[in-house]
Amino acid sequence: MQELIKKLKDIQSELTDLGHAASVMGWDQVTYMPQGGAEDRGNALATLSKIIHMKTTDPAIGEMLEELEPHIAQLDPDSDDARWFKVTKRGYDKQTRMPVDFIMRWTKETSIAQMKWQEARQKSDFSIFQPNLETIVELAKEGSSFFTPYDHIYDPLLDMYEPGMKTADVKKIFEALRPVQVEIIQAIKDSPQVDDSFLNTTFPKQGQWDFGMELLEAIGFDLNRGRQDYSAHPFTSGFSINDVRITTRIAEDDLISGMMSTLHEGGHGLYEMGYNPAYSRNALHGAASLSVHESQSRMWENLIGRSLPFWRKFYPRLQSYFPTQLGNVTVEQFYRAVNKVEPSLIRVEADEATYNLHIMLRLEIELGLIEGKIKVAELPEYWNDTMHSFLGITPPNDAMGVLQDVHWSHGLFGYFSTYALGNLVSVQLWDVMNQQIDDIDGKIEKGEFGEILQWLRDNIHVHGSKYEPQELIEKVTGSKIDPQPYVNYLKQKYGQIYGF
Repeated sequence: MQELIKKLKDIQSELTDLGHAASVMGWDQVTYMPQGGAEDRGNALATLSKIIHMKTTDPAIGEMLEELEPHIAQLDPDSDDARWFKVTKRGYDKQTRMPVDFIMRWTKETSIAQMKWQEARQKSDFSIFQPNLETIVELAKEGSSFFTPYDHIYDPLLDMYEPGMKTADVKKIFEALRPVQVEIIQAIKDSPQVDDSFLNTTFPKQGQWDFGMELLEAIGFDLNRGRQDYSAHPFTSGFSINDVRITTRIAEDDLISGMMSTLHEGGHGLYEMGYNPAYSRNALHGAASLSVHESQSRMWENLIGRSLPFWRKFYPRLQSYFPTQLGNVTVEQFYRAVNKVEPSLIRVEADEATYNLHIMLRLEIELGLIEGKIKVAELPEYWNDTMHSFLGITPPNDAMGVLQDVHWSHGLFGYFSTYALGNLVSVQLWDVMNQQIDDIDGKIEKGEFGEILQWLRDNIHVHGSKYEPQELIEKVTGSKIDPQPYVNYLKQKYGQIYGF
């Protein structure tokens, strides 16, 4: 049996290497590649995807899995080999349902669409991107069709990012969460607003970059195994535990955005660096799901990076970069400004109290598109109307509205809800961590993040994709994804800041 397992893992190692090559090309595409290279890069990625798909769906792999199954059934179901087999079989079953022609069309169309999205966003003109998105929506529907029967056409798309999660599960969580978040936002509206007027000035780009790099090193992001660059939309790519790329974007008129972007992607990067080395180049290398991945980034960005102890440590250093802008501002004033609640147009810059409403908006739109109830041509108007309904504000243009996120150009339908789920998971984990580590606030105030990172390494990172997300969360916290701890957190934190 072990010889057969080794043979299959050797095949996975080769596939992993090919995947890394494709990922590097994808990373380059949105960081340094000239815009004119979009079609050629699309062809190259399509060719690579074809090779990867053909090797992944080789009938010989199915035969090896079939031969292994009775032997694996005799193992402890929680053993690495049993879990590796389960993840491998699941991946093989998914891949063999999708024809290679579909994979090539998907890869080429999304590659071209990414560059069209960038152009459309720069020009704030949705019509430039509309034909590409129409194609991608049809491809997404076609992709779901390979996984019938299903309870909902969106289920196969969601399952790509949240194994085992159903559309009905997410809708139930959001239906419980939305009214409570609206209630909190209303209480904040009825309270005196936080003064952040001192932020309405210019913060030179280089100073923001240098400070962000200091924060990355402080939280444990290993710059010998990772790097940060700029991109239109911040993201993280993990090619291996020893090669993790994150990106940020910095605006000189928005200090908070760049810092939080860096901390957010840094949290993703720490997860990518923390997988069990024994899982390298096989099916267990990778996150349990995107909600678990997002829980890591939101924890570092919000629970730590927006906390008062964090700024008691790092605010003097930030003031040294921007003495004119912040020299007369106290740490308490800055802390309140970092946590100001105000409905905003841009999701990635949204505060904790309104962020999930952005995700609920996108889920509603995605479901409409996939169900055929919304046409792509109607999106700008539908987006603006829904934004006004959910948050009481209307985007002035396409760039700040329907074109603000890169995800649809990548074909990432089923992805957005994982952001809100990640918020919920982050607090569930944080509550347990605070029970098991003494005086976390005191450690943060001293800039000591070692125990926090090690707890995450031991409880989340090291497991890779060994457990399904709900299983892992229940294993660590005692319950599946639950919105109540997050609601309690918001009420306590913002009740203190806004006095309600």
